[in-house]
Amino acid sequence: MAIFTGTATALVTPFRGGKIDYVTLGKLVEWQIKEGVDALVVCGTTGEASTLSGKERVQLTRFVADLVKGRVPVLAGTGSNNTRFTLDLSREIEAAGADGILVVTPYYNKCTESGMIAHYEKIADSVSIPMILYSVPSRTGVNISPSVVKVLSRHPGIAGIKEASGNMGQVCAMAQYICDDFQIYAGNDDLAVPFLSLGGSGCISTVSNLIPGRFSSMIRSWLAGDTAGAAAEQIAMKPLIDAIFTEVNPVPLKAAMSMMGLCEMEYRLPLCPPTNKTQYLLYDTLKKNGLVE
Repeated sequence: MAIFTGTATALVTPFRGGKIDYVTLGKLVEWQIKEGVDALVVCGTTGEASTLSGKERVQLTRFVADLVKGRVPVLAGTGSNNTRFTLDLSREIEAAGADGILVVTPYYNKCTESGMIAHYEKIADSVSIPMILYSVPSRTGVNISPSVVKVLSRHPGIAGIKEASGNMGQVCAMAQYICDDFQIYAGNDDLAVPFLSLGGSGCISTVSNLIPGRFSSMIRSWLAGDTAGAAAEQIAMKPLIDAIFTEVNPVPLKAAMSMMGLCEMEYRLPLCPPTNKTQYLLYDTLKKNGLVE
């Protein structure tokens, strides 16, 4: 069955003085749950997982899982381009209390489809919590094709895919494999409603770091049958989504959260603060959306 239906926020990882700011992280987690999100994702792209050590990823997952105490599912990113590393980390993440793992395609190596299938099956066979595949070819250079989804959707340990290619034709081709045991989740905030129209179960969202209640309400509106209302909200939300992707995620997002007083605008290199132009755009957009005064 689906790990979650609705909205999962891909949480930022707040830093202070170069270290994970657990006080702020705890506040963000509680706020997200209060606002009604259906799941939380840690150590993903938005969480700057590529600059976290394996030990930090396990500690962060344990912190969030212990804090949440089962109120919503907690998923953790464990993907890398090294199958053995991902497998070992996934086991540690499971022991830390995660309800599922989110595993991005192996990047840089650019494996064949046979290698990708073997990679995912080996990891799924090694843990007892469900896996969600993660396809984001704009970052990894590797796409999960519908033919690969056809094979992997049959694996009992693989519960779905976060599809962030932006290719709705590809999503439509994948939709034929949706079933009780395999779900498709939008990986692009501005395509959440179109995904739902093809049978998707929700969205793993970035913008919900800023507007968890509003985004969750949009998804629930669609699922409750208010398709026109959800579509109107998706369109109204587009300028805010565009603004937080003006530069590479999560650079503008963290700047926007800083303007809202949610976390520090601190990153780990090679990420760095956005340009003044981006910051002006962010503030203006936040103000138009009633998020800053």
